[in-house]
Amino acid sequence: MPELIAKSALEGRSLALGGVTLAEVDTGPITSIAVFPGGAKALAKGLKTLGLSMPAPNSFTEKKGARSVWTGRDQAFLIGVAPPALEGAALTDQSDGWAALALSGLGAVDVLARLVPLDLRLTACPVGTAVRTQVNHMNAIILRTGDYAFEIMVFRSMARTAWHELETTMAMVAARAGVKI
Repeated sequence: MPELIAKSALEGRSLALGGVTLAEVDTGPITSIAVFPGGAKALAKGLKTLGLSMPAPNSFTEKKGARSVWTGRDQAFLIGVAPPALEGAALTDQSDGWAALALSGLGAVDVLARLVPLDLRLTACPVGTAVRTQVNHMNAIILRTGDYAFEIMVFRSMARTAWHELETTMAMVAARAGVKI
């Protein structure tokens, strides 16, 4: 029987251009959590063992490498750890379905402003915000992880396209700023 070798969507790529850095992120396991009607209390008890809770809309929480990311009404992603025994919700492994990219640097917001139809400036999108949106034409989840830092999650099948879009836009922003590329 052949032995399958897991590969990341972008093989660990990283790029620095014009003061902005783009890099693939190894998120670890990703588990979708969909709360059953009446299951919130049981689920909360299980998530508490990780120091997490169901996130409020448009937010995420993290503790010791584990994240709980809002993805919709009564839905979240548990990222970075395998789920403990959780009751009150349907769990689905999504690890192979998503790719994550880190975008950071003073110009990160300028890059995203050309691709995302939301105001991602710090005043409108503080650290700890999670939004479901689009990056150009691709569905995405964007996490504000720092003052000048984002994680962008896209379907794995769109990872190379997302990389291309972000890299091209980084070059445009750098050129506009007069930075040698």
